[in-house]
Amino acid sequence: MQKPVTTDQYIAQFPKVIQALLLQARDIIKKAAPQAEEVISYGMPAFRQQGMLVYYAAWKSHIGLYPASSATFKKFEKELAAYTTSEGAIQFSYEKKLPIRLVTAIVKFRVKENLEKAVLKKKK
Repeated sequence: MQKPVTTDQYIAQFPKVIQALLLQARDIIKKAAPQAEEVISYGMPAFRQQGMLVYYAAWKSHIGLYPASSATFKKFEKELAAYTTSEGAIQFSYEKKLPIRLVTAIVKFRVKENLEKAVLKKKK
């Protein structure tokens, strides 16, 4: 199998059930960050706006969400307690619905964080 160069190619390589979850994740992220650019990075779908916002990917038993910031885990510590997390990753099991509000809040937090960093860079 060739490495995907577009998000559509990435999603198409999975069974229909997983495709539906990836499309839902993509839609949630797009709505939360309408100005963000969709890219493939590290072989995964991702969004960037003033830097990387989030990556997401399908795995054997879950959708992984990878906020490109450790501050996200501190900010959403309570909400993330219900999910398996590791350094830089949040796992959303295929057995449960994607938490739309949580994913939306994480993406919006990441947009705000990147925009604030961009403003600080301009001031230097």
